[in-house]
Amino acid sequence: MGEHSKRWNWVRRPLYYGWSMLVAVSIAQVVSWGILYYAFSAFVAPMQSALGWSSIELTGAYSLMLLCAGLAAVPVGRWLDRHGPRLLMTLGSILATLLVVAWSQVQQLSTFYLIMAGIGLVSAALLYEPAFAIVAVWFYRLRPRALALLTFFGAFASFIFIPLSAWLISQLGWRGALVGLATILALVTIPIHALLLRRRPQDVGLLPDGEPPLQGERATHAQPRERSLTTASALREPRFWLISAAFAASTFAGVTMTISLIPYLSTHGHTTSFAATIAGLFGLMSLVGRLASAPIAERVSRLKLTLGLILVQGTGLAVLAVAGTSPIGALIYIALFGASSGILTIMRAALLAEQYGPAHYGAINGAQNLVLTGARTVAPVGAGVVVSALGGYEILLWGLVGLLILGAASMTISYRRA
Repeated sequence: MGEHSKRWNWVRRPLYYGWSMLVAVSIAQVVSWGILYYAFSAFVAPMQSALGWSSIELTGAYSLMLLCAGLAAVPVGRWLDRHGPRLLMTLGSILATLLVVAWSQVQQLSTFYLIMAGIGLVSAALLYEPAFAIVAVWFYRLRPRALALLTFFGAFASFIFIPLSAWLISQLGWRGALVGLATILALVTIPIHALLLRRRPQDVGLLPDGEPPLQGERATHAQPRERSLTTASALREPRFWLISAAFAASTFAGVTMTISLIPYLSTHGHTTSFAATIAGLFGLMSLVGRLASAPIAERVSRLKLTLGLILVQGTGLAVLAVAGTSPIGALIYIALFGASSGILTIMRAALLAEQYGPAHYGAINGAQNLVLTGARTVAPVGAGVVVSALGGYEILLWGLVGLLILGAASMTISYRRA
């Protein structure tokens, strides 16, 4: 009878505000990622035609944006730990809107670089890092499901906003398209961040996962559910750097293949349309991986799962290196590499929260993201140097396989130290 009563009380319990807030934040993530990150590719050709800038000058601005976003991750993380996400993400949405409008009016290359640097800075306050911090604070037992939901929504950003941006450009021109995107950004993200965000579940009278607060003697003697290390303590741990090195290897491989996959397939006899289709399947495979990750992550050690996923990435690259001339080989590669990459996005956020707790999650996550920024920044240049200096993509692919093996070794050592 008592067990039946518990189940009945669970059914009658109102929907946890954390879920409602997370769905709203996830919608804002789709719009923010779509406009601030993915839409850029649709504007390269029309801006190059209208302004006479080279593709290198345009993509250099994009690289600057990514660098600024990484450098801003640490101060953003400290702000989130001390003040929560509401003010930061609201101001970020407002500034991002103004910067996209400014982008629509740009005439000088130097001004464009300043605008893209600004977009990079506000992106740090709007994209996954603050959203992951929200999940770390509002969820504990249900954190894998919450992260899967957040990143499930995020996977639609490129599907929606690259075609939408191209359509707006065809209808309004590139300047008018940017004004239209800025309008969408303002109408969707500003109200969500300003009106719906709360700092912690205790602000609505609950504990993480929506559990009611402990009362009386239970509250007095209750032990903390989850340890939290300070940022300084986390950075002194070799395990933090081992885990960061493993994710840096994965990030380097992912960015490199984003740039290199289509040229590699094209040089191996595939048509450009086939190569572009395979590259486009990355998002779909990533989505499939994220959908499958929640039940798996609740049953398997996240350190072990992350180790396995990095090895799956390496296996996919090895298949591509051996059977890249075959369409089947390319499909196997994108299935393995795409799905594992999608789950690794979730694992990175979950591992940090699991290992170091929610209290200083923002700053610790920002420190790790700074390491990953180095990998993202070096990858495009490094890939170009290897291909041009060593004579082909096969050496690059096998080099990435070796790098991922080192990343897996780093994760293995971190697991043994746990």
